[in-house]
Amino acid sequence: MAPTQLWLLLVWAAEVWAARPRTELLNVCMNARHHKEKPGREDKLHEQCSPWKKNACCSVNTSLEAHRDVSLLYNFNWDHCGPMAPACKRHFIQDTCLYECSPNLGPWIQEVNQSWRKERILNVPLCKEDCESWWEDCRTSSTCKSNWHKGWNWTSGINECPVKNACHRFDFYFPTPAALCNEIWSHSFKVSNYSRGSGRCIQMWFDPAQGNPNEEVARFYAEAMMNGAELHGAWSLLLGLALLLLLS
Repeated sequence: MAPTQLWLLLVWAAEVWAARPRTELLNVCMNARHHKEKPGREDKLHEQCSPWKKNACCSVNTSLEAHRDVSLLYNFNWDHCGPMAPACKRHFIQDTCLYECSPNLGPWIQEVNQSWRKERILNVPLCKEDCESWWEDCRTSSTCKSNWHKGWNWTSGINECPVKNACHRFDFYFPTPAALCNEIWSHSFKVSNYSRGSGRCIQMWFDPAQGNPNEEVARFYAEAMMNGAELHGAWSLLLGLALLLLLS
């Protein structure tokens, strides 16, 4: 191939790479047990899940189950070490609603090989106030584990504490807000240094009358990820084609 032809191919390839669609990280639902295939309107979402009713990945039934103490979603018992304080439980319900309903978690969705889901979220930047209030409202409730994703005794059909794990206050297993938010769901969240309203962190809950602030956050991180991927991919492509050019 002549150098001129190779150079034209080089330019064309770079343009094609830059023109790839940027929407695959936005307005998407996880491939998991209870998520809808695509987000859409759900006018009757229940209580803490209602902020997502204009565009949700969860169904009405999922939103109802998210509010039950031992729901049909995962047979998970919040009160595994005695009654959880209502203020604490409210955060876990909001956490469940965010996970099940939000279409704005695309930048943090990762593939997994698990029997109950094909995708999960990883290191979602949770606004620091949300993390701090979650920890503050839960610190006097009790639990027996620092990672709630695994290690439970499920012989009864619901989660029970392993024999060797004693019940202690939350602040025993989670001595800081970051310990709670980062570790409880295997790093699904990563507490952010940013505050609510910054456009740089995900809010666990929001006032729907003011719009969904997590849409802006998802756009910011999706664009940053795509720009980084484009730069890396374009340079790899350019270098490869340049090598062909030099060897021709």
